[in-house]
Amino acid sequence: MAKKKRFLTATLPDGYVKTIGPTSTAFTHYWRIVAHLGGGRTEVFWGHTKSLAEARKKKTAAADAAGQRGWECYDFDIVELVESD
Repeated sequence: MAKKKRFLTATLPDGYVKTIGPTSTAFTHYWRIVAHLGGGRTEVFWGHTKSLAEARKKKTAAADAAGQRGWECYDFDIVELVESD
């Protein structure tokens, strides 16, 4: 029997809403990095993970990337995914 496909929604603190799906994978968290490059430019990286611990590891990677790529600063958010209709 096939797994049920569902839509997952993440609502970030700044009001941005991201919907993922349809998916049958058991994702639990959404992460987003907004890198500030200077001169008013930004670059956004995002993804979804199967656990909070996995999402938290991305924060360490973001700090490394900031140093390697010369970002002025970055914002990092993790939010829980909720099943939506």
